[in-house]
Amino acid sequence: MQGRRESASVLIIVLWVAIGLVSIALYFANSMNYELRAADNRVNGLSAEQAIEGAARYVGYVLQNYATNGAMPDNTQFKCAAVEIGDAKFWLIGRDPDADNPTEPYFGLVDEGAKLNLNNVSTNVFQYLPGVTTDFANAIMDWRGTNGIVSLNYASLGYAAKNSPFETVDELRLVYGADITQLAGEDINRNGVLDKNEKDLNGNGELDPGLFEYVTVYTREPNFHADGSSLTNVNTASVAKMRSLLQSAGISTSYAQALTRTNANARPYSGLLKFAMACRNAGMSSDNFANICNNITTSTNTYFRNRVNVNNASVDVLTALMMGRNVDEQTAESAAQTLVTYRQQNPNNLTSVAWLVDALGNTSPVLTALAGGDVVTTHTYQFTADIAAVGAFGRGYRRVKFIFDVSDGTPKILYRQDLSRLGWALGEKARETLVAKDTQ
Repeated sequence: MQGRRESASVLIIVLWVAIGLVSIALYFANSMNYELRAADNRVNGLSAEQAIEGAARYVGYVLQNYATNGAMPDNTQFKCAAVEIGDAKFWLIGRDPDADNPTEPYFGLVDEGAKLNLNNVSTNVFQYLPGVTTDFANAIMDWRGTNGIVSLNYASLGYAAKNSPFETVDELRLVYGADITQLAGEDINRNGVLDKNEKDLNGNGELDPGLFEYVTVYTREPNFHADGSSLTNVNTASVAKMRSLLQSAGISTSYAQALTRTNANARPYSGLLKFAMACRNAGMSSDNFANICNNITTSTNTYFRNRVNVNNASVDVLTALMMGRNVDEQTAESAAQTLVTYRQQNPNNLTSVAWLVDALGNTSPVLTALAGGDVVTTHTYQFTADIAAVGAFGRGYRRVKFIFDVSDGTPKILYRQDLSRLGWALGEKARETLVAKDTQ
């Protein structure tokens, strides 16, 4: 009996030891599994980072070949979604200028020229942007002012006002009174759509972005040809020079006399839109004007920094721009929507600012208001490439925003910012596609 008890005790001890050893083995196996997954994620993260670097070079190639003479590359001319680089893929998160309420991200480049420049726009334009109060518009002017006078109490925030131009859009975070709702709106991950994890703060079922969506600091349009030669200044050109310009473009020289007169309806022209209106009044077609628009100017400036590309500007930007020219809100909103509708229906007619005349009519008070300053263009030389990438099996998500400038003829990266911290920005369809491939 005693022997049986001893044998049973030994068996129990052995079982406990075995259980302990199995538990230890399972523990280390589980730990190694986590280590393997972590290592796999690190490898995929590195793969995604390298894909982003490759994508940046690819964008430089695209801009070198397709962004000529200030043209916005069409996203059908290059690959911008799920582009494979080895085991990784990258996307260019863009904005559809003609979409009212997108539910999935649009892929392509972002036109910086279609935004308002923080360093050149006046208070009465800022205050008409969605969500911007008059106080905050004044605070922006106060921050960038160079006269050394600061009317706001920055000492309470622990730093001093800058008193110089903005260097980045994110610098708005430092402006007195700024908050993330005002700057980012409902688009916390800044991908242009209202994702499921983002709150619809006003319950209207649509994305209401913040100030980040509408402003830039990078607009710079050269006032010379790509080879450095001068444009023809229609404000100072002689009749003979105007005739030569028209003749070289295959346009009747009969317009030269009318276009070189100095009166209320002609010279001096405040900008290309005013000159386009004069050409149309003289009987010139929009197609003919498009043949000379890239060879003319109304200014001696080396660069323009306050123009907005009306070919891609959003309804909100167009509305604010018009209201800043003393157009009432209802008229401005209607005219802005008219321009967007015209763009959608006539994509091949947007080769010069003369299309504004076709869309609004030569007698439109909105057109007259815009023509009172040199504030519109159809050219862009700065682009955002918001690149997101994943490694194999959709892992290792990374995202970096690049600002490219081609105003000197060669694409240059002006700014880069890691946006990975904002979370997934490729939408549900991309996620579902990656998951489906992962489970096959």
